Amino acid sequence: MTLVDAHCHLEMLDDLEGSLAQARAAHVEAVVTIGIDVATSRGAVDLAARYDDVFATVGLHPHDAAALSDGVLHELEALAGQPKVVAVGECGLDFFRDLSPRDAQRRAFSAQVELARRVGLPLVVHVREAGDEAMAVLAEEAADLTVIMHCFSLPQWVEECNQRGYYASFAGNVTFKNAAPLREAAARVREDRLLVETDAPFLAPAPHRGRPNHPALVALAAAAVAEARGCGVEHVNAITSANARRVFGLSVGG
Repeated sequence: MTLVDAHCHLEMLDDLEGSLAQARAAHVEAVVTIGIDVATSRGAVDLAARYDDVFATVGLHPHDAAALSDGVLHELEALAGQPKVVAVGECGLDFFRDLSPRDAQRRAFSAQVELARRVGLPLVVHVREAGDEAMAVLAEEAADLTVIMHCFSLPQWVEECNQRGYYASFAGNVTFKNAAPLREAAARVREDRLLVETDAPFLAPAPHRGRPNHPALVALAAAAVAEARGCGVEHVNAITSANARRVFGLSVGG
């Protein structure tokens, strides 16, 4: 009974080796560590080269979108060609924190849609308080791409995501008491598009909320999704692992 953590930030963990050991002990067969700027994308590629069960993405987070330049895009494209890079992102729109101007976020999002197309990789998308616009951008610019909605937060769009074939990845916040709409969405996502993640060190699931998250705790997100779907956790573990292996092309496990 294995799991895949489809989205985490290994470089932010206080005890990388210990966290990976815990994950392996919890039957997490692979973790996808996420680039959010050039430095962390380089770091993700290095970690993927160091550990057989770690895979990388490269991208520019909307918080850092103001850093977009031709040089940044050139480096991200070069990194995307490295072994075990499995997606572009995380990229997208975050109108909740607005740490980069919205026009800069839009430019960076569109640029990474084009980058994913050029390099032939899936697109990992971050959306917060920008669902209508992000879904419109994806419809207009990314119709031919494989899209992964990280930390799924668009319950009102779940049927549209299903129709478009987007993957929906659920993080530890699906366990929170106030997350009934997320659990309802998790119950409605297509079985062949369902993923689970930690977003570690963020969004630690109940009862660990308020403490640093780590990849082993992806099992708690999977358990909450299983409960929401009214099925056994073994089934959710199996389908989310199979979906992760397929969408990211992971050469691990069964």
